[in-house]
Amino acid sequence: MASAVAPFALLVAVVNALAALAGAWRWWRGLSPAPSFWRLVRFGQVAAIVLAVLAGAFALAGERPDDGLFWLYVALPLAVALIAEQLRIASAQAELDARGLADAQAMAALSEREQRDIVVAILRREMVVMTCACGVVVFLALRAAGTA
Repeated sequence: MASAVAPFALLVAVVNALAALAGAWRWWRGLSPAPSFWRLVRFGQVAAIVLAVLAGAFALAGERPDDGLFWLYVALPLAVALIAEQLRIASAQAELDARGLADAQAMAALSEREQRDIVVAILRREMVVMTCACGVVVFLALRAAGTA
């Protein structure tokens, strides 16, 4: 199992590391997330799903990892992605709450510049959430590779 799954786990780690680095760099520079950042995040999520499916297929074929923790390291990236998506969705409301706005419709009373500033703040908050999630997935994928 290790010879087939470990390289793919390393691929998951690399893709998520690239996404985390891109997000961290853009946040540090005060930039909004670029479309390439979101593509890397989504590719990392898909790669984690494929890793879980691949590991499951090997398990069905009778191949077992050396360490039982392997299953935890393969399954947790999926949970991390799901939780991160929920937090990303909540980012908009958190940003509105921080500015004393009840909902997105309340933004209509603001100037176009204020609206744009709020949207950028929401996008940056979403980027931070997904950057952190990608960083966690890197650790988990490296552990999966090591325990396969």
